[in-house]
Amino acid sequence: MGLCLPTGRHHPHGGGIPVTGLNPKRAYIAVTAAYWAFMLSDGALRMLVLLHFNALGFSPVQLAWLFLLYEVAGIATNLAAGWLAARFGLAATLHAGLSLQIAALIALSQLDPAWAIAASVAFVMAVQGVSGVAKDLAKMSSKSAVKLLAPAGDGSLFRWVALLTGSKNAVKGAGFFLGAALLAIAGFQPALWTMAAVLAAILLAVLLFLPKGLPGRMKSAEGWGGWRSPDARINRLSLARLFLFGARDVWFVVGIPVYFQAVLSDGTPDGRRAAFFLIGGFLALWIIAYGAVQAMAPRILGGKAQALTATTQKATLWSGLLVPIPFALAALALWAGGPAPWLTATLIAGLLAFGFVFAVNSSVHSYLILAFGSADRITRDVGFYYMANAAGRLLGTLLSGLSYQWGGLPACLATAGLMALAAWLATRRLPASA
Repeated sequence: MGLCLPTGRHHPHGGGIPVTGLNPKRAYIAVTAAYWAFMLSDGALRMLVLLHFNALGFSPVQLAWLFLLYEVAGIATNLAAGWLAARFGLAATLHAGLSLQIAALIALSQLDPAWAIAASVAFVMAVQGVSGVAKDLAKMSSKSAVKLLAPAGDGSLFRWVALLTGSKNAVKGAGFFLGAALLAIAGFQPALWTMAAVLAAILLAVLLFLPKGLPGRMKSAEGWGGWRSPDARINRLSLARLFLFGARDVWFVVGIPVYFQAVLSDGTPDGRRAAFFLIGGFLALWIIAYGAVQAMAPRILGGKAQALTATTQKATLWSGLLVPIPFALAALALWAGGPAPWLTATLIAGLLAFGFVFAVNSSVHSYLILAFGSADRITRDVGFYYMANAAGRLLGTLLSGLSYQWGGLPACLATAGLMALAAWLATRRLPASA
């Protein structure tokens, strides 16, 4: 299903792997389009599940449980996906990711409202686990393909990675709004069937039109083991990534949506629907703005001619800039003592500022993992890195529900600050050379 790739010329700032008969830009566009479609459905599904079950009266901890297996599956999948891609090809893992997401959407539509809460939680967790596998298969395939397709030595790798990652998050943000809108307009089950049908059409298009010759099976003597990279930079970057995404998901997954729904909804059916739109709109705006900043990160950080050492140093600087934001918001929330219009406005502004700094951090990480990684084991390095990403999301998701239930919004935001601090400490230990 894939091609064995020649080793080719390797450069630390690009892929440098020629693939006979393949137009790299056309392949990049096709991979990006498939990833867009997946992330649109992923964002919509997350919002559907969160808002639907919050409206049914699930507690913050129960809501967090709904997403835990999604993140656990991501950890296992990222470890296995690198090996699978090296053996069967990136096209195969991309197709598998799309197919599993369709299956997850169809399965979730079979949820019976008459089931007990425990049965509902267990069923949704299992389905979310399948969706987590699907997401990380698609992510690893797309990001690894960019490493292999980007021209070597001209700064294209950072631009291509930033564009893929930034546009993906803009699309996922649109998915947040789409999920909230479909829930308000069509209801839970029709929304799931609509999304499954659209994604099935996308999968068919990918099967028919994805260019032949997409980088596939890679020559590698490694077996199932060897997950941890021999390059200390990759291992330390992965640790920083774990805490970085934990810092975001601590407030993003449960805390802020539950807080805003309590503040914005008056408890009536119309009030709940209006709150769905407002919450989905804010999270969509946050993700879309985050994606736009990611796409601009190469210019924010100094342009394509910048040395890798300088980019690594700037990663440490921007990681430090993130730390005070959640701590300041936590202090304000604690001082306010409860919901207030000025607090809601301040939270929105503060979380948008968090998103700007977070986006630069995320983008430079996504570039560094590909710049540090070697072409002959790129799927393994990317898989390990995104395993750490999924572990951070798992930790953030769990702490989001626990911290919010224990101490409300101030505890949730303070926990995010501690995670951001840990990410900065890990980034400071990042060497510029192997």
